[in-house]
Amino acid sequence: MTDSFPDPATTRPDVRVVCVVYHPGDELATFARTLATASTATVELVIVDNGTDPTVARAVADQFGARLVTPGANLGYGGAANLGAAGTEAPWIVVANSDIEWQPGSLDALVEAGRSEPRAGSVGPALLNTDGTVYPSARALPSLTQGAGHALFVRVWPGNPWTRRYRAHEQDTGTRRAAGWLSGACLVLRREAFEAVGGFDDEYFMFFEDVDLGERLGRAGWTNLYVPQVQVTHVGGTSWKARPAPMISAHHASAARYVGRRYPHWYQWPVRRAAALGLRLRERAELRAAA
Repeated sequence: MTDSFPDPATTRPDVRVVCVVYHPGDELATFARTLATASTATVELVIVDNGTDPTVARAVADQFGARLVTPGANLGYGGAANLGAAGTEAPWIVVANSDIEWQPGSLDALVEAGRSEPRAGSVGPALLNTDGTVYPSARALPSLTQGAGHALFVRVWPGNPWTRRYRAHEQDTGTRRAAGWLSGACLVLRREAFEAVGGFDDEYFMFFEDVDLGERLGRAGWTNLYVPQVQVTHVGGTSWKARPAPMISAHHASAARYVGRRYPHWYQWPVRRAAALGLRLRERAELRAAA
């Protein structure tokens, strides 16, 4: 018997899970199948397909009783997540990549952690790579010097002092704690908090929308709660591994946008220009390496 999700027309869900996809493969069915074991609550799955051919997404939606949303254009990650979350009355919203594989009971544990801390606006698990190592999914907000040093030197000098400071908390993988931001690859959001800050900023096409959201939640008095005792597996990059160049460019464009919005004043123009130049040089180097 195939596990399926409840019909939202007849059952009010406790959690709405929004999965944003772009020409997905077999990983989407694995996502839906493992999600069915992750919670005993009433979960509604909404798949938002940014691509041009929703055949795979429709088949998975039909198989598992999910709802498929096809915007007709590529809205980017944050914009599609906002669309998928719109109108829900569920107290919890999950935004997750299709290449997440859930552990049994993991979603229940994340929601319970959020309930136990009334100011938790977002909750994130430990993301495991396929080899069992922990992906750095809970980080401090980057300062200008840390962010610039990390961005410019991490590829050629992994042990540089800026990267060490930026990733200092990564060594503390067993302690539940507050973070500056949590990875949007698997993010549990209190609907009240998500709506209070206006959701994701959909001007970030890909990348940094989770950094920006975590920062705005923190400024509004909410906590980004990292719960490493709960683990899910993140396969990583399944939709763009074959064509990395557009994502490299999107990553650097979003980084420049984030710097511009964090340092918006006229007297900070040199900061913005220096960051833009550094990011442009780094983007060119990564594009050459990818080619």
